[in-house]
Amino acid sequence: MMTWSVSWSWQAPSRISAIESVSGHLCVAYGLELTLFDAKNEIQWQRSMPFKAHAICNGDGRIGVLAAHAFYLLNTVDGSMVHEGRSCPGGFLHLLNRPGGGWVVSGRDGNLHLFDANGIGIRRIQSGIVRRLIGWLDREHLLWQDASGVVYCGQIAQQDKRRVVDSTVWSWVSPLIDGRTLLQSADGQLWDGIPHPYGWDRLERIEIDSLEPLMATRVADGWWVLGIEGHLDHMTSSSEEIRVGEGMELGDLLVRLGPNSMVTCRRDGLVRRWVAPHLAEQQRRHRQKEAADAKLARSWDERRQLFERAQTAEDEGRLSRAVELYEALGRMDDVQRLLRRQKGGGDTES
Repeated sequence: MMTWSVSWSWQAPSRISAIESVSGHLCVAYGLELTLFDAKNEIQWQRSMPFKAHAICNGDGRIGVLAAHAFYLLNTVDGSMVHEGRSCPGGFLHLLNRPGGGWVVSGRDGNLHLFDANGIGIRRIQSGIVRRLIGWLDREHLLWQDASGVVYCGQIAQQDKRRVVDSTVWSWVSPLIDGRTLLQSADGQLWDGIPHPYGWDRLERIEIDSLEPLMATRVADGWWVLGIEGHLDHMTSSSEEIRVGEGMELGDLLVRLGPNSMVTCRRDGLVRRWVAPHLAEQQRRHRQKEAADAKLARSWDERRQLFERAQTAEDEGRLSRAVELYEALGRMDDVQRLLRRQKGGGDTES
């Protein structure tokens, strides 16, 4: 039984323009302010930006921010500015951190702009106008959706290349999360895809109709979609329809904070944090099992080492020490065998 519920809500003092998950914490942009809430929903830091932020992205101890025509980098610990912004004619649209460090930002000039981890420009790649940066498959392969709705894969290497993943025109594409993306075709059907640089490892239709997605995220129990009607729908392979927040007007911003936590947000400033205790309990049991397995592995490794030391002590004639080690291992047959040897005067220890 799904038990997602609101654990915390907050009303921003002005209109919210962007939200982002920062290592399980929540970063909210409203007015000229950026605020980071920690895991206890308390404010960790606030800072004022020169312009209103319209996109935020987390990566490698830095927060990338697009505001006006510029790209800024902030330190995640205290919100201090790493640099004072890089701009391009017409400004930027979307940004993503790059695996292994660095950033890619799509510009209104029809180029992808590559930056290093400190926000220093590397080069521009001609891409055409990008509707959405979908995500990185690895450090070299970047997926994006162009203005016409087609998904491209760009190879960002010494010689930059791009190719069409397939010829389908998609009306909407989600970010790439855990190697998967959710897509809506022109006829309104939803698809769950696992892409690779030349196509799809898997592309399956989801049996849900009459849903117009605004945003989607993937947590421990699968995909959740925030639709234009303002509630969350769970994308399940079964015919069972699971929905939360009906009638609550959740807004049009959605982000995952962790495997059992997500945030919805209305532009007028109302933020809600959703949690799933049943998933948290599953996660806790999984961690306990991992810890028990690790302890058992250590135990077996320690027992093997003890056994080897007992054998060595026996081979060297140190029978009293060997008896102690065999006893610790519970190998009583070996203990009795060596005690009989000791009675026969076989121990070389003093």
